[in-house]
Amino acid sequence: MEMKKLFENGRTVFSMEIFPPKKPGTIKSIYSTLDGLSDIKPDFISCTYGAGGNPADTSTIDICRIIKEKYGILPIAHFTCVNNTRADIDKAIELFRAAGIENVLALRGDKNDRYPPKEDFHYAADLIKYLKEKAPELHISAACYPETHPEAESPVADILRMKEKEECGAEHFMSQLFFDNEDFYAFREKTQIAGIKSPIEAGIMPVTSKAGILRMVSMCGASVPKKLARILNKYENNPEAFADACVHYAIDQIADLITNDVDGIHLYSMNKPDTAKKIFEAVKNML
Repeated sequence: MEMKKLFENGRTVFSMEIFPPKKPGTIKSIYSTLDGLSDIKPDFISCTYGAGGNPADTSTIDICRIIKEKYGILPIAHFTCVNNTRADIDKAIELFRAAGIENVLALRGDKNDRYPPKEDFHYAADLIKYLKEKAPELHISAACYPETHPEAESPVADILRMKEKEECGAEHFMSQLFFDNEDFYAFREKTQIAGIKSPIEAGIMPVTSKAGILRMVSMCGASVPKKLARILNKYENNPEAFADACVHYAIDQIADLITNDVDGIHLYSMNKPDTAKKIFEAVKNML
């Protein structure tokens, strides 16, 4: 199924992201996560790419096959190019075909010291263009950054990169996490001015630990608004109150986004189905 068709009836799409088990050979451990998330019946589930970007790790494709065949949910496979050669990409395309995977999130990927970057692809747009040429049957999604990619020259340059991805064949965008909806609305307005037409899903990550989210925002360039900072500081030593407050923060974000006609919500589940269920139950009647 073409990803863009999910957005044609005007309703808010609700999707989720999971990640493969960290230890190779433990793929069956993902079943407990998927058992919980399948009760939600999301429009699709995306799976992040391999262990540390290792091109030899096929767990993403294996999990996407499970999502499709066992759970009957549309999968989308994350696919990075920073550690892949053209030959690696060609092999992956054949694996996608064999697994019946039609939707791919094309990314540059984070650089990893354990795997020196290859030189065949420098940007996600390069990967998108190559995939459209070699596997035109694939439907390509891409990432976007409401608070600007940390390596971008400027916010304008970042929007132009996004436009380039669309022109190369991306037909759907999923945003990096953010915690202030006004940042997303300002970003959305800029994409409209730039003439970007593809639907944009808002990436929402429920906070599960203070240290974890501070580490994440330092990596991706997101900011922590004062409202969330107060929650992190007040409840960091009270795990139950911390969890409740952070879930409610995510619910408030999503409710406001839906009210303001967001194309979709992409929930970073962190492989925690109970948290995802609490959030979904609170907003499902708004979707």
